[in-house]
Amino acid sequence: MNNRFLKKLNLYGPSNVLEKLIFTFAHLSMIKILSERFNKLLAPELLRKQDLYPFFRVIESEQSTEVVINSKKVLMFGSNSYLGLTTHPKVKMASENAIKKYGSSVAGSRFLNGTTDLHIELEHRLARFLNKEAVLLFTTGFQVNLGVIPTITRPNDIIILDRLNHASIFEGARLSRAPYVLYKHNDMVSLEQKLRLSRDAEMKLIVVDGVFSMEGDLADLKGITQLAKQYNAVVMSDCAHAIGVIGEHGAGAASHFDVEDQVDLIGGTFSKSLASIGGFIASDASTVEYIKHNSRSLIFSASPTPAAVAAALASLDIIESDDSLRLQLLNNTQYAIAAFKSLGFNTGKTETPIIPLYIGDDKKTYELTNLLLSKGVFVNPVVAPAVSPENSMIRFSLMATHTREQIDKAIDTIYQCAKKLEVPLSIEAHK
Repeated sequence: MNNRFLKKLNLYGPSNVLEKLIFTFAHLSMIKILSERFNKLLAPELLRKQDLYPFFRVIESEQSTEVVINSKKVLMFGSNSYLGLTTHPKVKMASENAIKKYGSSVAGSRFLNGTTDLHIELEHRLARFLNKEAVLLFTTGFQVNLGVIPTITRPNDIIILDRLNHASIFEGARLSRAPYVLYKHNDMVSLEQKLRLSRDAEMKLIVVDGVFSMEGDLADLKGITQLAKQYNAVVMSDCAHAIGVIGEHGAGAASHFDVEDQVDLIGGTFSKSLASIGGFIASDASTVEYIKHNSRSLIFSASPTPAAVAAALASLDIIESDDSLRLQLLNNTQYAIAAFKSLGFNTGKTETPIIPLYIGDDKKTYELTNLLLSKGVFVNPVVAPAVSPENSMIRFSLMATHTREQIDKAIDTIYQCAKKLEVPLSIEAHK
């Protein structure tokens, strides 16, 4: 087929029988190419054949401390609902009322017809909560990093990332026209080296998780902001796993370290403590206004649904007015970490309800995950490429609403199953 004919097909589609046959043949060839390409990726199928596949497990109930899988109740220790608000009556009622008033969707992007008074109210409330001038809502937390990092950077800038940052931060950096470099996890000597080597950059943007999503440890925002001031860098913190968990009334990592005025941008999500779905970026008013009119992941994505925004608002009401859930979560966290350590498990440097149990072997991690589910405990396996193979782990996640009895039962079950599978308990994470 010559270029003229291809152009005709592309512009107008097949116009006669011969062209239709050629068009169909080309389409079938493409399907074959895709099939051959992806049939080579056999990891999921191999895991299924070995009865080790642990993903897309179907839950038949609400997300609480117990869930129903295959018509059986199991203890849920794999959820990000840190405060247990997904089932809170006020949160559920807020969603129902929003649907009654606004319908199920706004049927458009924030930029055009997808902004309601609910969206504006939540933006104003979050700005006060985070001690920032302005907030902009996105449809997901992933889209925040995907849309903000490329929007605020230019080719002469440099992006400096902690090597254990969330995948969405790396995707945002890859979309940017600015280059990015990595520093060793929470290592201020390594960060300073990167800053020193980046002196000629027009802007130096340091992006870091407030709480690291797999390891559960806190970013050293004190050290990061001190270096940022010394080297005239901008700091962005993704507080997805920090909001509701640490800081004053759960205001996140910048609040926890009392550096809100030194962290230039604070991002986050509603899908953890705020018991909904959506995301946000908080900063000064001019920066938010620029992102609002230039971020492609905002402008070309459908707006968060009214029910989701209302649920996040109701959750924020609870978080701001009552510290009891956050304090109970801290209680549960300290209790569980101490219990795991007493049994010989290595939990790394976590200070949060994300407790990593390092195994260091992908297959053992799959085996332990599935055995635990059969014994009534749901946990998440974290394997390559989410972490390096030698850092594969079980990610044990707590809620404020877990009872002491549920925690004890889960920890004992994990210990017994690990012994049965001869999983080494005290393996250390590789840096």
